[in-house]
Amino acid sequence: MASGAALRSFALSLPEVEEIETWDIPTFRVRRKMIAIMADDEATASIKASIDEQQALVETDPQTYSVAPYVGRHRWILCQLPRTPLAVMEELLAEAWRATAPKRLVRTWDDGQPR
Repeated sequence: MASGAALRSFALSLPEVEEIETWDIPTFRVRRKMIAIMADDEATASIKASIDEQQALVETDPQTYSVAPYVGRHRWILCQLPRTPLAVMEELLAEAWRATAPKRLVRTWDDGQPR
């Protein structure tokens, strides 16, 4: 299962992602654009998602996933990290990064990934 430490580690492993404290909580950004927000207790995180991912996860497991407060209408999903499988959290973060990072940076990263 996921944790705040796992989210931080994976997010910061993505190219040009940095952790910036905003509203007294950690946010993760690529070139100043937010891809994730973690609660200060590190038990929940809001992650940018596609509308299809948001709907599917909320419908599949509403105890673990919900529409994020404030930013949910912009496709963000709230994850209960102790209940979220690590692979799902990593996939959500990677897709949030892909949707937010400049396309050239995504291509460069993709070219360096093993096939």
